[in-house]
Amino acid sequence: MLEQEYLRRVLTANVYEVAKESPLQKATLLSTRTGNTVLLKREDLQSVFSFKLRGAFNKMSKLSEEERARGVIAASAGNHAQGVALAASKLGCRAVIVMPITAPDLKVNTVRRLGGEAVLFGDSFSEAAAYAEELKNREGLTPVHPFDDPDVIAGQGTIGMEIIRQANGRKIDAVFAPVGGGGLLAGIAVYIKALYPEIKVFGVQTVDSDGMRQSLEKGERIELQDVGLFSDGTAVKLVGKETFKLCEKFVDGIITVTTDEVCAAIKDVFQDTRSILEPAGALSVAGIKKYVKTNQVKNETLVGILSGANMNFDRLRFVADRAEVGEHREVLFSVTIPEERGSFRRLISLLGNRNVTEFNYRISDAKDAQIFVGIQTQHRSEAEEIAKLFKDNGFPCLDITDNEMAKTHLRYMVGGHSALATNEKLFRFEFPERPGALGKFLSSVNPEWNISLFHYRNQGADYGKVLVGLQVPDSDREKLNDVLKNLGYSYVEETDNPAYKLFLG
Repeated sequence: MLEQEYLRRVLTANVYEVAKESPLQKATLLSTRTGNTVLLKREDLQSVFSFKLRGAFNKMSKLSEEERARGVIAASAGNHAQGVALAASKLGCRAVIVMPITAPDLKVNTVRRLGGEAVLFGDSFSEAAAYAEELKNREGLTPVHPFDDPDVIAGQGTIGMEIIRQANGRKIDAVFAPVGGGGLLAGIAVYIKALYPEIKVFGVQTVDSDGMRQSLEKGERIELQDVGLFSDGTAVKLVGKETFKLCEKFVDGIITVTTDEVCAAIKDVFQDTRSILEPAGALSVAGIKKYVKTNQVKNETLVGILSGANMNFDRLRFVADRAEVGEHREVLFSVTIPEERGSFRRLISLLGNRNVTEFNYRISDAKDAQIFVGIQTQHRSEAEEIAKLFKDNGFPCLDITDNEMAKTHLRYMVGGHSALATNEKLFRFEFPERPGALGKFLSSVNPEWNISLFHYRNQGADYGKVLVGLQVPDSDREKLNDVLKNLGYSYVEETDNPAYKLFLG
C-alpha cells in the first residue's frame, strides 16, 4: 500500500544530521482569541530558518557517490536552495541552484554563504525550474527536486512524525501546512493518515497561487498562467505529479487566504513568539484562522506548521501596513464631503469613539472634497454600519477596504499641486496616538482657516505623524502661532520645504 511504503520512507529518513526536532509550541494569545488550542510547529527555528533542509538532505544522502561527484542542481524560490547548499556543504559536493530573480536577497545571499552557486533566472519557480533542466542536461548534474521526489517528500514527512510524537497522546483535530508544489503537505498527510486517519490535514495557499486547490477540484494537475509573488516560497505554477497523487488521496482540503490575511498572521505569530515569519511561513496560521471562522470551530486542537522565517527586512513595512486590514480591524472608505467650513469636524464627530487610522485629503475642487479615511473596527461587518452613518448624514462614500489598487497605490497619491491652495501654510505634527486627538486639533483650528491638505496614517507607535495644510492669511500669523502653542502638539513648519513646493505647493 502507498501509505505503508511512505511510512517506511519517513521512519528511515536521514534528516537529523542537519535538522533538529523543532518544538511544538502553544500559541497562547492566538488560542485565547480563537477559542481553540493552537499549536505551532516551529520549523522557522531550523539552522536555515526553514523546513526544506529535511527533504534536501534526505534525498542527497541517498545519492550514489558517482551522482554526488557530478554535482547536484536544484531550482528553488529560496528555502530549498538553502537546504541543498547546506546539504552539499555537509556531503562535500558541488551545488548549483537556479532561483527566480524575484527570490529575496536574504535567501540568495545565504545560498552563496553556504557555498552554493546561485543562478538567478526567470520571474517564477516554474521558469527557474525550466532553466535548471537545461543546465542539468548541459553539465550532467544530478537533480534534487524541491518537492516532487519520494525521498524529499519523506524528509518533509518527518515533521508529521514529530508532531504525533510531541502531542504525547493529546488529541489533535487538524494539521495545517503551507502548499507550493506540495512536498510538505504530501509528506505530512501520508504519514499522519497512515496512523491516525481521523486527524484532518489541510493545505493553505494564497488566492493568487492556488495551483493545488484548482488541481484537486479538477481531478488533474492544473498549470497556472501566473502566480502571486508576495508568498514567494509557495509561488508554484504546477504542482508535482507525486505530490498531487498523495494530496488527492490523503488531504482533507485546501484553504485559500489573501495577502492581507497572511500579513495579519505574521503579526499574530510575532505577538505569540516574537519571531517574524516570511509570508509562506505564516500561511498555516492564516489558514487556521480562516478555518475557525468559516466553520465556527471551538475547543479543538489545531496544529500549524511555521515553515520558514527568511523574511526580507524591507517587506516589514508592507506587512505592518496591511495586517490590520487582514485582521478585519480596519476598514477603508472614500468619502465625499462638501468643501465648506466645519465639514471635517462634522465627519469626524460622527465616528464617536472609533479610532481614525488614516486620513488623506488635498483640496482640489471648489464644491466637494474627496477623503481617503481608515477607521479601526472590531469586525469587518462594521463597515456597513459606518457607510450607512456617513450616507445618512450627507456624506456619500465607497467602501474600498478590499480594493487592491486603492490600498497599494491611491492612498499614497492623494495630493498634488492645487490652484485653490492660496495662502497655504504647511505643518508636520506629532499627535498623541489616542482617540480624540484628531478631534481636538480640528476644534482648535480657527473656522476661518480652511484645511487644504491633511495626511495621517497610524504607524503603530505611541504618536502619529500628520501633515496639515492650512489656508491662513499673513495677517493672521500671530493668531496661528497662538493656536499652535496652545494645542500642545509637537510640530515643524514645512511651508518653505523645497519638496513641498515641487509636489504639493
